[in-house]
Amino acid sequence: MSSEFVQLSLAPMLIGTLASVTCALVGNFLVLRRQSLIGDAVAHVALPGIVVAFLITGTVAAGPMLIGAAASAVVAALLIELIRKVGKIEPGAAMGVVFTTLFAAGVLLLERSDTSKVHLDVEHALYGNLESLIWLAGDGWGSLVDPAALAELPPQLPRLALVLLVVAGFITIFWKELVIGTFDAAFAESIGARPTITSYALIVMVAVAAVAAFDAVGSIIVIAMFICPPAAARLMTDRMGPQIAWSVVFAVLSAVLGYVLAGYGPLWVGARSSVSAAGMIATVSGIILFLCCLFGPRRRGVKVAANRA
Repeated sequence: MSSEFVQLSLAPMLIGTLASVTCALVGNFLVLRRQSLIGDAVAHVALPGIVVAFLITGTVAAGPMLIGAAASAVVAALLIELIRKVGKIEPGAAMGVVFTTLFAAGVLLLERSDTSKVHLDVEHALYGNLESLIWLAGDGWGSLVDPAALAELPPQLPRLALVLLVVAGFITIFWKELVIGTFDAAFAESIGARPTITSYALIVMVAVAAVAAFDAVGSIIVIAMFICPPAAARLMTDRMGPQIAWSVVFAVLSAVLGYVLAGYGPLWVGARSSVSAAGMIATVSGIILFLCCLFGPRRRGVKVAANRA
């Protein structure tokens, strides 16, 4: 039984957890800045960047994909700012116009490109392939210390682990700038914290997190994890540090419970087949947010959080 779990479930569960935590970390700042739609936008605008990178390189290697998605996110951010200032419309409308247009362009590129030799299509971008990321070389818990078996791990796992370290390092290094810029951009500007540059750097981190999770879990989980765990964490505390910790806990719970329920939940109620792991993980994250809305301590305001961060 343990051998079967290690082979078929351990790697997908870890990959889902890493993707969820990575997105939740940067999502905390998006939620507090009232820019949650940017997480949605970046998850969509990463698609044309990925497709263009594939068309240029002819491969779906992680490096070109990350560069393409990050470049696409930066372009989207600049377009949003340009439309907002020139058109004098509110940011939500500008984001909506940009991300729907760029995502549609990505879909058109996919349909008109020869992607038959690689697993790159609209459905894959939405749902990912989490269930297929099994570890056949893992014939038991002893495989975790076997270099030969570890070399056969799905490449998405070490890739996401590396991206998680990069995102966590970025937040740690620029913690003061991120927090001050989140709660009082004018004050951050006055003390030389450069909130505009920090904001663009945050968007690039969002893009990197999104595209790293794209291949494995699809955009459904990416969008859900940018918003649900941080929003739920915000209902549990009004301090920035504990909020980050709560969001990580909720992200891990969503990934683990969602994967288990996707595989075994339908069988428990008499169904004959499992359901989408990505869809169930996103659903569980939504349920956690709903429960926090009902039972979580009430937030006392962002000014209190700013003073305590």
